[in-house]
Amino acid sequence: MKRYAGGVKTIHTCCRPVLAEAINAEEADELAQAFKLLADPVRLRILSLVANAPGGELCACELPEITGRSQPTVSHHLSLLAEAGLISREQRGKWAWFRAERDRMAILRDALELG
Repeated sequence: MKRYAGGVKTIHTCCRPVLAEAINAEEADELAQAFKLLADPVRLRILSLVANAPGGELCACELPEITGRSQPTVSHHLSLLAEAGLISREQRGKWAWFRAERDRMAILRDALELG
């Protein structure tokens, strides 16, 4: 993962499965940062909503009502998820549409496999 100015690392590759063999300190740091990003319940819910949206994408305009959070709060969480590469953003006129990046989520899933 590569760290960006906002402190969020983009998830490219990570670690060997933690249950297969011991990971080193750098791998532990990278994996912990990725899971820390998902440890926020609002971000985790937003990721789940985007990943399970009909047609595979969701307009940012829908999320404040669905989550009960303000537009600036939702925008902040979407930005962090996009910086990490867990979702992608496409601007269409006034609104941004988001799609889950399942390959990036698979990196985190694979780190927890039995190996």
